[in-house]
Amino acid sequence: MITIADVDVRVGARLLLSRTAFRVAPGDKIGLVGRNGAGKTTLTRILAGETQPASGAVTRVGSAGHLPQDHRAGDLGGTAADRILSARGLDRVIRDLRAAEAAMASEEGPAEQAMRAYTRAEAEFQARGGYAAEAEAARVAAGLGLPDRVLARPLGTLSGGQRRRVELARVLFAGHDTLLLDEPTNHLDADSVGWLRGFLAAHRGGLVLISHDTGLLEAVVNRVFHLDADRACLDVYNLGWRAYLAQRETDARRRRRERVNAERKAGTLLAQAGKMRAGANTAAAAKNMERRARRMLAATEPERRAEKVAKLRLPEPAPCGRTPLTAAGLAKSYGSLEVFTGVDLAVDRGSRVVVLGLNGTGKTTLLKILAGRERPDAGIVVPGHGLRLGYYAQEHETLDAGRTVLANLTSAAPQLTEGEARRVLGAFLFSGDDAGKPAGVLSGGEKTRLALATLACSGANVLLLDEPTNNLDPASRREILDAIRAYRGAIVLVTHDEGAVEALRPDRVLLLPDGAEDLWSPGYADLISLA
Repeated sequence: MITIADVDVRVGARLLLSRTAFRVAPGDKIGLVGRNGAGKTTLTRILAGETQPASGAVTRVGSAGHLPQDHRAGDLGGTAADRILSARGLDRVIRDLRAAEAAMASEEGPAEQAMRAYTRAEAEFQARGGYAAEAEAARVAAGLGLPDRVLARPLGTLSGGQRRRVELARVLFAGHDTLLLDEPTNHLDADSVGWLRGFLAAHRGGLVLISHDTGLLEAVVNRVFHLDADRACLDVYNLGWRAYLAQRETDARRRRRERVNAERKAGTLLAQAGKMRAGANTAAAAKNMERRARRMLAATEPERRAEKVAKLRLPEPAPCGRTPLTAAGLAKSYGSLEVFTGVDLAVDRGSRVVVLGLNGTGKTTLLKILAGRERPDAGIVVPGHGLRLGYYAQEHETLDAGRTVLANLTSAAPQLTEGEARRVLGAFLFSGDDAGKPAGVLSGGEKTRLALATLACSGANVLLLDEPTNNLDPASRREILDAIRAYRGAIVLVTHDEGAVEALRPDRVLLLPDGAEDLWSPGYADLISLA
């Protein structure tokens, strides 16, 4: 259970929440919603104890498991299975068991000492759940699309999507009293999302869920907390998702009616006061009428402004030759594991290519090679005449977390003056003091907007886009889809989002790991949610 009392949440000088109080009790399945940058990720980190509120108290009873949007954790040399098992300390115990077994089998050293070490390790192994816990970890991993062959691999050889699944599996396997999950369906295929819905629906502890997956919210949550950035408050709805949406619409209609009635009555009072103000005997009554009209207006909630949405756009492409980017014979392996081989790709001016394949088949790695951020084991990437490349990385590696929002933009677009850069940032909803925030404190949606802002100023004629719709609220997602539709340069796209492929209108598809290229046809659409 987690209780917060009189909590203020700030990012820099900006107040996100004022004097907020609520409790997350066992059985509460809370959908935490609000526009990008409203403070959802910051609030979740406070609930997890990873950062402190500006004021107020946070009390935790029992353990809390937090899945952040960024998952750069764990020993990259350790296996995926070890990472999951470490949630209950089983990875260390199993290593101790194996070491004791090896010592007992060896003719060197005292056998009695090895036997005692084995007995201690086996007792701890059983105390932590033993083989049943190992089997449970394997079931969770399998439900999230992590087969045994992936679990046996070092973390450093996994794709970004696979590592995200490993971290989610670790949090779910740990058996925490409260789960704090920030966009858990990122990088999950349709089958894994379905499994996750069932797992969370059956979870008996507390749950705080940040997600733009409305299907997941509808299937799981029984309370909704809406973060209102304009009023710096948290609106609590003790309702499921569909009932919440209906209540929000009902509340909006009620506020409009009350405001219209108050304005009509206040207008009548003010008009009468205006007529009475000039009379010596009626001036005091006129003032009373004016005060009553002002109180009447103040007592009604003002019409809430529509939430601001960044006008996301992609660059006007610089002129280039007929084929600005070519790759031939690309191959990549990690140790003895072959990721893909024999990949050929010619990106013509204005062409639109979607890359499909299961998680772990090298989609992100291919984009990194095309972007020059990773070297292939074989093959070459050849820039064509006039190539200007823009790369959007799903984990936002193109951003410098230690530099400010403004510094990140001016580094990517040095031709801009500070005033021009601030105007660009304003269009992407980074106004005033937001430009001075370190990129590392931004939410996932804000990082997406900043990365897209750097692209917008690049003049790129070939864009490599890796999951560009992740972490975006529905309105911002619509904006980026419209920007993809309108872009006149070439795009190579990696995505799990069927809407993004529809917006791209691809002319070709590249299938990994085989590297087979084909003309796009609607039959390939079934592969998108499985990718």
